[in-house]
Amino acid sequence: MKMITYYIALVLLGDAIAAFVCLGIEKVVPWISMPIFLALFFLILWGAWVLAVRWTDPEAEAKSTVPTTIDPKTGTVDCGTAVLP
Repeated sequence: MKMITYYIALVLLGDAIAAFVCLGIEKVVPWISMPIFLALFFLILWGAWVLAVRWTDPEAEAKSTVPTTIDPKTGTVDCGTAVLP
């Protein structure tokens, strides 16, 4: 839930900034503002997802809930007994 919240907040903030940047560009060169906005829009979608995943780090949370050990002789993985909250 935290990841999607970060993602939505980043996308809204980034798109608001992109809109204001393109409004300024439109006053100078009107025909280029739409392609720039579309490029920024898709870059913001991608960048916001990368940042949201990096900030929440779901793999670290998953790894910390179940302790695992590897037996060096057999190579088997022992997940032990996980206590879930």
